[in-house]
Amino acid sequence: MTSVSRVIAAALMAIGLVAGSQPSWAQGFPNRPVRLIVAFAAGGTGDIVARVIADKLGPALGQTVVVDNRPGASGAIGTQAVIASPPDGHTLLLGQTGEIAINPHWGKSAGYDPDKDLVPVALATVVPLALVIPGKAAYSTLPDMLKSAATRPLTFASAGLATPGHFAGEVLKLRTKSDINHVPYKGAGPALNDLLGGHVDMFFSGFPAAMPHVKAASLKLLAVSSGRRSDAAPDTPTVAEAAGIPGFDITLWQGVFAPRGTPSDVVARLNAEINRILAEPDVKQKLLDAGADVSPMALDQFASFVKQEGAKFQGIIKDANLTP
Repeated sequence: MTSVSRVIAAALMAIGLVAGSQPSWAQGFPNRPVRLIVAFAAGGTGDIVARVIADKLGPALGQTVVVDNRPGASGAIGTQAVIASPPDGHTLLLGQTGEIAINPHWGKSAGYDPDKDLVPVALATVVPLALVIPGKAAYSTLPDMLKSAATRPLTFASAGLATPGHFAGEVLKLRTKSDINHVPYKGAGPALNDLLGGHVDMFFSGFPAAMPHVKAASLKLLAVSSGRRSDAAPDTPTVAEAAGIPGFDITLWQGVFAPRGTPSDVVARLNAEINRILAEPDVKQKLLDAGADVSPMALDQFASFVKQEGAKFQGIIKDANLTP
């Protein structure tokens, strides 16, 4: 049995255990529409993943699942909205690397602690960041772009301060000693729009949001931010390869979280339903085609993953001497 099969089998068993318990919150859940909050603007990677899941999760739960975009403060506004909601499973967060693994270590202004305020429910996808530039740019490789930065200052967009794209740009700038300046936006959608318009020079975008523009030749794909090449673009080098930066490995992941205090059987049911959705061939293929690696996990596995990611980015902040 494969690891994915074991996760799905465990999730299905969890549903059976939950259904057989008396009394059970999950038997009465949900009794109204469910909100899945994305803490960034529409059009970004998290928004794309959230809508793929919501389309299937609604019928599975027997209630409408509404995607609610709450951008601002590098994901803090949307995250705080979930934390402040009743812990009954009807308000969930499509959390990503930035608001979960980075913000708490970035400064004292996050206003929340994911370990104390949120419950990890299910990991959906892990995606490399696509280093993209305008299609009309004079260069087509990362080394040539860095040479251009030696003659004039370049700008790199991000979906917001303390997001993985921000960190990827800062590490690239630091390790190559290039003149590249950060321009933060309130989400990946606005950042992509300005990149397409030629108002900024580069952007570490989530793969799903960038790939349609790359295929249309309105953007050029120079490299991926992950430690290994992406299956979605196997001919595209990693930043580590193209720029000669050993150990460069920054990814963007998406997972579902609930407010702390949400009943364990509700969390178990959500984990099982989401894992089952991710195993559906059409869902998996749709996400893979967009450059997202589908990564279902059991509850304890996802909780461990979240802690490891937090420690990883805490180390990057310290090593790169990044400050708010």
